[in-house]
Amino acid sequence: MEYGIRDLAKLAGVSARTLRYYEEIGLLKPLYTSQAGYRFYGEDEVALLQQILFYRERGFDLKSIGQILYERDFNLMEALKEHLRELEAQRIHVDALIRTVKQTILSMKGEYEMEDQEKFRVFLEQQIKENETKYGAEIREKYGDAQVDASNRRMLKMSQEEWDRFQKLETEIREGLANAVRTGVLPDSQEGCRIVELHREWLSMTWKQYTKEVHRALATMYVCDERFTQYYDQEEPGCAALLEQMIQYWTEKEEG
Repeated sequence: MEYGIRDLAKLAGVSARTLRYYEEIGLLKPLYTSQAGYRFYGEDEVALLQQILFYRERGFDLKSIGQILYERDFNLMEALKEHLRELEAQRIHVDALIRTVKQTILSMKGEYEMEDQEKFRVFLEQQIKENETKYGAEIREKYGDAQVDASNRRMLKMSQEEWDRFQKLETEIREGLANAVRTGVLPDSQEGCRIVELHREWLSMTWKQYTKEVHRALATMYVCDERFTQYYDQEEPGCAALLEQMIQYWTEKEEG
């Protein structure tokens, strides 16, 4: 079945202007354009538009969507399965949020005794999920499933006070690094030592056992993997490199 631009726009819940823009940027071209200038779309174009809207719903920008859709190995069935997995994960998270809110209401009414850990478990689970999505494959390959799973379990068992401290440390480290880069702080300075100690405490809150060797290996990853580098360099470029130098210097000095 073929659709004119207005019919397809109505079917998909978008504007004809949007479809023309998608054509302009090469994201979705019509099957053909009549001599009178009318655009028509076939089954393949309808399927592509559905994919574009799925990816938009998931927060992808149009440039990224174009790169995904027009890769040589793009597979529509696999894309649909990926959407399904993501939507099911979102549903699980929303269901957990709903359950937590309901339990909190019952707790406030005195009808349910809610542990402090229950109040924050859903947020911790989401943090773990995000970490797994971004860094899970690399971390598990480097340190093994047992180490990563143990770290995740420790995070899930955090109390409110521990979680607050965990987040505060993360903020202090990033702010300290950004200021250190701006002011030219050297790795072997006392400020460098302070930041390394904060970083050690932060890691130890989720690690089963802290070791200087693993700390140094992780620091190396911060400068070798652009995703880690981007995380630390969000406010000020050079933070990841400076942190790596600080960790290498102070952990080696402690051993010497």
